[in-house]
Amino acid sequence: MTNTAPQWNTITHELMALAAERKTADPTTSYTAQLLQGDENALLKKLLEEAGETALAAKDGNHAQLCAELADLWFHCFIVMSRYNVGLEEVATVLSKRRNVSGLAEKASRTT
Repeated sequence: MTNTAPQWNTITHELMALAAERKTADPTTSYTAQLLQGDENALLKKLLEEAGETALAAKDGNHAQLCAELADLWFHCFIVMSRYNVGLEEVATVLSKRRNVSGLAEKASRTT
């Protein structure tokens, strides 16, 4: 079976570019523009909703549904990142710094 899925790096950069474009798009014709330009609380509630749906899909054990919910959650994370001007590279830097650190040690080192 041939893997035809886009590369992670490609799709994440494409989605972030889309989000950047939609910051100035017409919100009457774009859901993403509505999220980026609309009520801040509505966007953050949507992110929480998607996280909850992801957790429930994981608990249900439906692999296809979990993949779909993860895609929704990540998409909305990208929208939050765009709204608050957080770049992929910034998040990658944080993840890279944590790569060889115990999760328990990393959590204990946080000041907030």
